[in-house]
Amino acid sequence: MKIDPENRSDLSAQIAAAIRDAIISGRLIVDERLPSEAELSEQFNVSRPTVREALKRLAAQALIRTQRGATGGAFVNRLSFEDAYSQQITTSTLLLSMNAVSFDTACEARYALERACAPLSAKRRSPDHLATMRAEIHRQSQPGLTDEAFCASDVAFHRALVDGAANPVLSYQLAGAVEAMQPLMNMITFTARDRAAIVDLHTRIADAIDVQDARSADNGLAELELYTRRLAEDVMAARAARVGASPTGS
Repeated sequence: MKIDPENRSDLSAQIAAAIRDAIISGRLIVDERLPSEAELSEQFNVSRPTVREALKRLAAQALIRTQRGATGGAFVNRLSFEDAYSQQITTSTLLLSMNAVSFDTACEARYALERACAPLSAKRRSPDHLATMRAEIHRQSQPGLTDEAFCASDVAFHRALVDGAANPVLSYQLAGAVEAMQPLMNMITFTARDRAAIVDLHTRIADAIDVQDARSADNGLAELELYTRRLAEDVMAARAARVGASPTGS
């Protein structure tokens, strides 16, 4: 493991990257104990606080875990897809917000990925996945449900659909699509959408998944995408009209 000693800008980041690369390449294996802070300090020719900061970076990425006691230290973690969900969601949310991704782009990506899961979910979904979808549909039908709760239920419904594909790689990849892109779309469309229409489409999708009808599930998602796009167009057109009609509009 090496760093560039001439580049003093962020030595802790360089050390973290060097250790991460060693883990990814297999030079450091799961449950292996890393050298001590003193040993790493000597190896990289840096101070112990710099090493400590590098280890914090790795722990934040769930790549290592620390244990106290005589047999303690820093150990290579066994990272699971579930452990990485939150990081994927955070990264996707930041990318969407900081890079001003358009509604159409987010919508296209989300539904293209989710529709890829529909045939697998129709084939592999468990009773628990289906029960979650049904429970969220029932929740969405409650008249006193707040907009925030409806949006959360919407995400939970689609999360169950994706997880029903029983493919951890797809579930991981779609964590950002469902739990970052979908809330973005909800923020734009929630004031205009007809909850009954959403519930009807969700019911049709769940029914198709229930009887393993992949084509109908795909058709339901295609209709939901079209409905979502039309809502966004209506909302944005209404906003543009208000701006144009305001005293400061041009």
